[in-house]
Amino acid sequence: MNRLLISVVLICLVGIPPVTAGNDAGMRLVSAARMQVGKTVRYDPRYQSIQYPNGDLPMDRGVCTDVVVRAFRAGLGLDLQMLIHEDMKRDFKKYPRNSGSGSPDKNIDHRRVINLRTYFDRRGWSIAVTNKEDDYKPGDLVTCTVPRDLPHIMIVSDKKTISGRPLVIHNIGVGAKEEDRLFEFKLTAHYRIKSGEQVSSPDSVGRADELHRTSGMMLPPEGKTATSACGMVLDI
Repeated sequence: MNRLLISVVLICLVGIPPVTAGNDAGMRLVSAARMQVGKTVRYDPRYQSIQYPNGDLPMDRGVCTDVVVRAFRAGLGLDLQMLIHEDMKRDFKKYPRNSGSGSPDKNIDHRRVINLRTYFDRRGWSIAVTNKEDDYKPGDLVTCTVPRDLPHIMIVSDKKTISGRPLVIHNIGVGAKEEDRLFEFKLTAHYRIKSGEQVSSPDSVGRADELHRTSGMMLPPEGKTATSACGMVLDI
């Protein structure tokens, strides 16, 4: 009864329900990512100054990481821009030196695949990379290496090919698309949000903190560079 009451209060207070067996985080990510198809129609890796928190480029453009960042915000109420920036400020040495910045940069850090991977690893979301189609569930996050040795990230869809291979939602150069490309490139990492993990709107964390602690639910952990979102060096 107490947990039910806490969940109801969280929904009213935060606007994002907790993850349960009947309200799967993976499907919420998929739905939020699919909404970008047809709206994000350009690939734009340029460095841009954006607001903080909840900063974004215009919806019609972005890169592969922007699909993930937007899906986390719309589907789970999690602002990866803020979460990664705060985590990098706390423990910058844990992030790869080739991430492009000499210090945390709230405009670009969350738009780099290598930083998303580091943050997901630190959250304990990493699971095995395999070549078995059934091992990939809706809302899983997978990274790979595409030609010119560039990192790429995709969200696994709930839709499948006739043979049973999951589609992916991503932006690999022409905007957000839902396509049969899961195993086209060598996979480098595989992530899944832990079952039962609480998600909440970042601007509501302070107000909901006590409810999260008492309910046993988990909270997220707390100069320009001439490098694009996907790690390509640009002249800007």
